[in-house]
Amino acid sequence: MQATQTQERSKAARRAQRPSLPKGVFGRAIRYLFRYKFEAALPYLFLLIATLAQLAVPRLIRNMIDAVTQGVIATQVLQGLEQIPAAFQEQALPRILEALNYAPGTTLQQLVSQLSADQSGAPDLLVRAGIFIVIFAVLRGVFAFLQSYWAERNSQSVSFDMRNELYAKIQRLSFSYHDQNQTGQLMIRATDDVEKVRLFLGQGLVQLVSAIVLLSATLIILFATNAKLALVTLWILPVALALFFIFGSITQPLFFRVQMKLAALNTILQENLAGIKVVKAFTREKSEQQKFGTAVNALMDQQIYIARIFTFLFPLIFLVANLGQATTLQAGGEQIIAGTLSLGEWQEFSLYLIYLFIPLAQFGFIISQFGQAMASAGRIFEILDATSDVTDKPGAIALPQVKGQVSFEDVSFRYFGGGDPVLDGVSFSAQPGQTVALLGATGSGKTTIINLIPRFYDPTEGRVTVDGHDLRDVQLESLRAQIGIVLQETTLFTGNIRDNIAFGKPEATQAEVEAAAKAAAAHDFIMTFPQGYETPVGERGSTLSGGQKQRIAIARALLLNPRILILDDSTSSVDLQTESQIQAALDKLMEGRTSFVIAQRISTVINADQILVLDKGKVVASGKHAELLEDNEIYAEIYNSQLVGDSPASEDAAA
Repeated sequence: MQATQTQERSKAARRAQRPSLPKGVFGRAIRYLFRYKFEAALPYLFLLIATLAQLAVPRLIRNMIDAVTQGVIATQVLQGLEQIPAAFQEQALPRILEALNYAPGTTLQQLVSQLSADQSGAPDLLVRAGIFIVIFAVLRGVFAFLQSYWAERNSQSVSFDMRNELYAKIQRLSFSYHDQNQTGQLMIRATDDVEKVRLFLGQGLVQLVSAIVLLSATLIILFATNAKLALVTLWILPVALALFFIFGSITQPLFFRVQMKLAALNTILQENLAGIKVVKAFTREKSEQQKFGTAVNALMDQQIYIARIFTFLFPLIFLVANLGQATTLQAGGEQIIAGTLSLGEWQEFSLYLIYLFIPLAQFGFIISQFGQAMASAGRIFEILDATSDVTDKPGAIALPQVKGQVSFEDVSFRYFGGGDPVLDGVSFSAQPGQTVALLGATGSGKTTIINLIPRFYDPTEGRVTVDGHDLRDVQLESLRAQIGIVLQETTLFTGNIRDNIAFGKPEATQAEVEAAAKAAAAHDFIMTFPQGYETPVGERGSTLSGGQKQRIAIARALLLNPRILILDDSTSSVDLQTESQIQAALDKLMEGRTSFVIAQRISTVINADQILVLDKGKVVASGKHAELLEDNEIYAEIYNSQLVGDSPASEDAAA
């Protein structure tokens, strides 16, 4: 009993873990096509014309076969009449009329005249039918091409729109969303997931409509041609559709899992390539290969599992189709023997029967594409529907030209709304033109403070103001446009040095770019490159040293001439000489600006107007260097460890 309950709980847990797709995914994906109105309808108009041309061919083939059959019969009957003596021809006439299905009362002269017409007209009917077959084949080919072209064009347009919307949404999402989602996951949704939706809208949906049109038209023609024979065939349709429905409901969640495993694989690949130097430095190539291999195996196992399901589906569908064909052959053969079905009619019915089986075979591929596309569309819409924690609220105003007064009023902050506070009741005020230095151990909250100023995050409690404006009341763009930032982790973009310096102000002149570079002590090393400011920086600035990248990042911030300047440990990757050059430039440029500086070296902030000492998310002391050195134990300890400990006297004593 206990084992049974355990199994039931295990099954329930597995059901709870099954990925579920948002409702209305198919309708939302289709609406992307509706944006193109008439152009979106063109493939289906051309499809209809091509299908009608296709449906006309079996009737023409029937006419050809009937013409040949009638011509042969007419020749044989005329030859037989010639061999019957004239005296007995009238006596044999009733049997001949009965065998040829002619109406009783037809005279011998009328019979001979009709048979002669059938004999002489057969070649003309063959030629005309052949010409019409060629014409309809050409029509079908032309409109099939137009259908494919416009379907592909429309699907590419949908892909273009989806990728742009995804990229724009990802750009607008707050930092908290990116903190919780891996880069590889977002990349796979903007590439592979969009491509799967595009393939269905460009191919699968058109095939689905084509199959429905062909199936419906074929059924109408079959019943109009021979209702009794059509009824014998009809049983395969509900059986096949039931199979497709069952398999579709089973495979769609499985395709969702494939995309999740593909995203996990892409994440491993992206992280490995981004950190390849670290991997090699710690000789972790084998372990990384094993991690990648595990992800590849998981993806392969999932795809093989789906393949097993479809390898069972297709033979089953073909079995149903073959059984349907067997019953049709049986019923059709009986009608031919009974003389109620001609060879031409049978051939026509057989060709239309093929048109009935073709859509059934297509449904298998359509279900596969549909399952993948809807799983991918669900993942795409998850991002498009994601809400950002930091947005412009209704009625937000544009922040006027700021003077630079920044205040934190009893600010507390927790990541993702839970856990221990990273900041706890922080309050301070920076006056316009002041330099505020933030000191403290790792995890004390320094970076969180500077992330709240440009509103990368919103406080959990309290508020942050600039010139008295609550940051939640102003438009984000107007706020960030007046803040210059140099983050601890320098990010450069593929392109040249000039483009990276002018990243925040693309319209800047060459003179302005060079002035910013000189102020950041970057101009001299830039000019040592043969291409100067046109020098490519490589992916993430791989062709530059750490110090060079940081000076370019400083120049990028300074080019904006911001009223508020944020420097997150911006001299950590440079030598003492370069640090001295940058610091001299920064001291001059920070005059008249409200500047927030995070620094590990106390020497870089010793002249700050206000130094905030943080510990475990709280401001434990604030003031100028001399005051803190005298009154605050934590600050004095930092000072002694960095300056007194590194003094020549200490070095001599240690020697």
